[in-house]
Amino acid sequence: MPTIELENSPAIAVVLMNKTLKVLVADPISPKGVELLKQRGFDTVEAYGSTPEQVKELIKDADAVIVRSETKITADVLACAKKLKAVGRAGVGVDNIDIPAASENGVVVMNTPTGNTIATAELTFTHMLCGTRPIAQANASIHSGVWDRKSFKGSELKNKVLAVLGMGRIGAEVAKRAMAFGMKVIAYDPFLTEARAKTLGVDMVQLEDAFRRADYITVHMPLTEATKYMIDEKAFEMMKKGVRVFNCARGGIIKESALVDALKSGKVAAAGLDVYESEPLAKDSPLRDFPNLVLTPHLGASTKEAQESCGIEVAEVIADALMSGAIRNAINKPSIDAESMKQISPYIVLCEKLGLFVQQISSERVEKLTIKYFGKLGDIDNKLLTLAVQKGYLSKITENANDVNAPAKIKHLGIEVESINSNAEVDYSELVEVTATCEKGAVHSAAGTVTGKSAKPRIVQIGNHQMEINPCGFCIMVLKNQDTPGMVGVIGTILGKYGCNIANMSLSREEGTGKALSAFELDGVPNAKALEELKALAQVEAVKVVDFS
Repeated sequence: MPTIELENSPAIAVVLMNKTLKVLVADPISPKGVELLKQRGFDTVEAYGSTPEQVKELIKDADAVIVRSETKITADVLACAKKLKAVGRAGVGVDNIDIPAASENGVVVMNTPTGNTIATAELTFTHMLCGTRPIAQANASIHSGVWDRKSFKGSELKNKVLAVLGMGRIGAEVAKRAMAFGMKVIAYDPFLTEARAKTLGVDMVQLEDAFRRADYITVHMPLTEATKYMIDEKAFEMMKKGVRVFNCARGGIIKESALVDALKSGKVAAAGLDVYESEPLAKDSPLRDFPNLVLTPHLGASTKEAQESCGIEVAEVIADALMSGAIRNAINKPSIDAESMKQISPYIVLCEKLGLFVQQISSERVEKLTIKYFGKLGDIDNKLLTLAVQKGYLSKITENANDVNAPAKIKHLGIEVESINSNAEVDYSELVEVTATCEKGAVHSAAGTVTGKSAKPRIVQIGNHQMEINPCGFCIMVLKNQDTPGMVGVIGTILGKYGCNIANMSLSREEGTGKALSAFELDGVPNAKALEELKALAQVEAVKVVDFS
């Protein structure tokens, strides 16, 4: 029996039957993680230390790949991976994964942000302690046979000001340890709320204020365009003389040449780095010349506990994604657990059908899609539903559209997407309305809901017309005509003449205009001759066919 894709789940949701899905483990993870994949029935291929060319070959038939920081998942690699659905990163940073290329190819990228939190926080604090008391230097001295107490005078952490740049999980753990040592913690994070800062016991400050006030600075942010070289020459100029600076997050947040100059001038009294602009660190790097700069070779997650935790977590997120459609810790797609996925699945189907419907009834080029959520749907995070609308809209006009690459494909078409949570009163407890605005001003819309105990998607409105249509059938023909006696019979006769059976129909009049809109659920797409005869009728103004197959 073949692999079956679940209709009510995202494209990557798969039921494992006789066909086994392949997971390529390109970098070493905990044996417990590998064993978990094997127990779940995956063909698990361990290929540690593979060259880029070997990875390209191995990934050709892989459904998922797991990496740490060594293997690079580039656009070239992704181009070879025709079956790939997911990339799992055993760790936090995804610098070695081409996220835009993964999204273009419809591949979800997930990391494990919690597995190495404590390990990285503790390493950061170890660097801070080593930058306060010259433990590493004293150790090297005594190992070389020297007994020198005078050269290794240190300082104390108590009452010093620590600036934490980035108050995510790791930054929060560092702040907690700093406060236990009697430090005053200030924090810069553009996404941190006042309420969260109060809970953590830190003072929120602007970045320049953090530079000016801090005795110690530690960074815990991803490397982005906004954070690259966040600490550069200008930043060091703002800092106190004798400041201590640490980076166990991502290389490139601190500009290394600027740090070298600050160490030479004495502006920086001590520093610690676990990450670098280029790794491994070059043998002739000037960073190696400073005894007051402690260097470690990217050891943030290098504890037994962290490696085991990350290995198990990455195996679980990959297994859940492939087997149930549950998405956790996704970088390029909203996350959702299996239970929530089950509850929201009927609405995902509805949204896909609405997107497909408005695309096929729009006769001109669409410039904008507006998705409005009413009732209870207006109170939840609707990102997955908005993705479903985009996926449905694209399904007949582009290849391989899914809920990961749909936003990029929609953007390439020049279509703006707007999502609105509305508190307007409607006749349904939940309602989704999708409106397509065309370049010449035409507007086409459809709205739907989910009904009954079986949670069946229904289109309940086309434009201003109240109707009820099953969008999960084969085909719907929408016809606008003069509301004259016998029209339904005439339409039925023409369809029957060409062997097209009517499964159901819904009709709505336009009050005061003498016109009507009717929707026919058909068992097949009417052929060209049937459509020509229908369009030739004097009473018929327009005919649109929506193919749901």
